[in-house]
Amino acid sequence: MDSVLKVDKIVKSLSGIEILKWVSLEVKSWEIYWFLWPNWAWKTTTMKCIMWLIEPEKGQIKVFWHKWLNQEAKKQIWFMPENTYLYKHLTGKEFLKFNANFFDIPKNEIDKKVDELLNKVWLNHAKDKYLNEYSKWMLQRVWLAQAIVNKPKLVFLDEPMSGLDPLWRKMVKDFIMELKENWTTVFFNTHVLADAESMCDRISIIHKWEIIVDWENVKNIDWLEDYFIEKVTTKDKEAILESE
Repeated sequence: MDSVLKVDKIVKSLSGIEILKWVSLEVKSWEIYWFLWPNWAWKTTTMKCIMWLIEPEKGQIKVFWHKWLNQEAKKQIWFMPENTYLYKHLTGKEFLKFNANFFDIPKNEIDKKVDELLNKVWLNHAKDKYLNEYSKWMLQRVWLAQAIVNKPKLVFLDEPMSGLDPLWRKMVKDFIMELKENWTTVFFNTHVLADAESMCDRISIIHKWEIIVDWENVKNIDWLEDYFIEKVTTKDKEAILESE
């Protein structure tokens, strides 16, 4: 399969301190790719570099074979951040229509498109409520709906199941699997190993500011929790030895 995203040796510093060190990863077409990290591993910084929200000092990022995130690539991707920043004075339907207007969706098709998205995330009953009346799990789902309003070929989901109960977690998992079945590549972050283990094709692990596992096929790993702990612990021991 072809690559839809290739990150090659990016370096990023903050206040003169390197927080990303030669990070490289590759995501193939039509797969669910899991980006795993312990706390304070700078995974959000990595994603912001990919999305061109911040600029790395070194390295190269290609999205759909385009260098960096140009206008052509932007039309084919979308992003759901971990913390939702929504216009609370809009209703759920108004918010999705607002987002739809950023893309080449015919005006006479937007209402139908928005209703389909609301049904998909089980929010049609709340479409005329203002977002400031939505609970956290409802906001998560309306943000998930806006992440696919343009039928992206590559979607970034940062902790999409945060704060959801088992019922809605299952809904989101089914939603992600449906994206894959419809030829969308998913770049997916979560701390919940069981969720990732049941869905993802491959993983990368970032720790101590660099990728320590890249491109590992999840199906080749018997116990993901043990594998993760082993890799992170080994990296910690190596860092201690280097500092002595």
